[in-house]
This record gives sequence, C-alpha cells and structure tokens, in this order.
Amino acid sequence: MGKAMSRRIIVTGASRGIGRAIAVKLAEEGDEIVVNFLRNEAAANETAELIRGKGAEPILCQANVRHEDDLKKLAAVFDGVDILVHNAAIGALKPYDKIRKNHWDLTLESSLRPFWLLTKLCPLNPKALVIGLSSLGSRRFIPGYAAMGAAKAGLEALTRQLAVELSPRKIRVNTICGGLIRTDALNYFPEGELMISRAEEATPLGRMGLPEDIAGAAWLLTRPEADWMTGQTLVVDGGLSLL
Repeated sequence: MGKAMSRRIIVTGASRGIGRAIAVKLAEEGDEIVVNFLRNEAAANETAELIRGKGAEPILCQANVRHEDDLKKLAAVFDGVDILVHNAAIGALKPYDKIRKNHWDLTLESSLRPFWLLTKLCPLNPKALVIGLSSLGSRRFIPGYAAMGAAKAGLEALTRQLAVELSPRKIRVNTICGGLIRTDALNYFPEGELMISRAEEATPLGRMGLPEDIAGAAWLLTRPEADWMTGQTLVVDGGLSLL
C-alpha cells in the first residue's frame, strides 16, 4: 500500500498550548507545517522539534494575525494549502463596562477577522480543510468574556458562511468549540481559579480539558471519514455544556 501524499499545513498561534498540540498531532511523515508565532521564538522552536520528530518539516513564520501584511506573508509561504487552522487569539478579559474601545478592537482583530481574511488570502487547494477554534463563551456566560465571546460567536457564524461559499471548490470549513482547557490563558481570567474548580466539579467526564483533547478533534476532522462534514461547530467539552 503506497504512502499517502504529504500535505501543506498552516497553524496560527502554534508555539504553545492548543496550537502546539494541534500542529504536532496533525504532523505526518513528509508534511510541511507552518508554525506561526507572535513573539516567543524559543517556544516555536520547541514545537518545531516535536514536529520534526514525527518526520514532518516545520517552517517557522513570525506574523501578527492582526496585521494584513503579516497575513499576506503567512499566506504566501505555500503556493497551495491543504489544511489551515485558525488558532491564534488574544483579547480583553474584562466586564463589558470595563472594556475600552481599543480592547474591543484588539479582540476582534486578532480572534475573528483573521478567520475571514487569512482564509481569503491563502491559496487553498481543492478539497482543503479550514478549521476554526471557538469556545463555550460563544454560547454561554463566562465572567469577563464579553468581547471574546462575541468574537467566538462571530467565528461560528462565519464557519457556516464560508462552508457554503467555498463548497464549489470542495473546501470544507468546520470549527471546534472547546470547553475549559488547561492552558496558560486561564491565568488571565478574572475568576480563573474559581472557574477551574467549578468546571472540574461540573464536567460529566470528571476533568478539565487538555490541549490534546482539542488536537484530537482537529485530527478527526482531517480523516477521510469526515469528508462529508462541513459548516459544523464540533463541541468538545467533556459534556459541560449539557448541564
């Protein structure tokens, strides 16, 4: 049985956390994977080594997803893209009345706009796969999540729009909506420790999520068995949203 063809993959925000876990999980022998990072080149190099250990070829690309010129640079790495993962996100975690205009703009410019703009700029191959990353704050209350929740809800809506508009080229677009995931981002939530303890108690499967849980869902979307799945938001939260 012959070896599967190698793929060209872009993962934004791939230096740490969920982005790193996805980049490493997707890596297969012969693949070329762009490891996008903002500032932490040392962490990006660690991701690259993990990818290299799986027989794939990492390509580091420093780019700020808020800036169109940087997105153009990122999109130009390959002349054809097979998998595009929108993971990078940054934003204000404040009550609605404490958010300043620049906080709001930062959140949407980094967490929503690139999902549209980078998808538009990338030379997506026929039958390519685009994956967005959302969270439960898109559909339920989380303290301090007004701006980010709005951005993630917009991302889920855009998933449906892009799926239909890109369907003539057989390009699939899906988003993963994660529950509370144990990453460094939890340090920035106003009630982070309380959120963690409540989530651990309330989640039916009895634990918080790990970056690898989200990476596993991304991997599933790349399988041939998912070829008829598009425009969907896949909730991966240990059952937390059921309560």
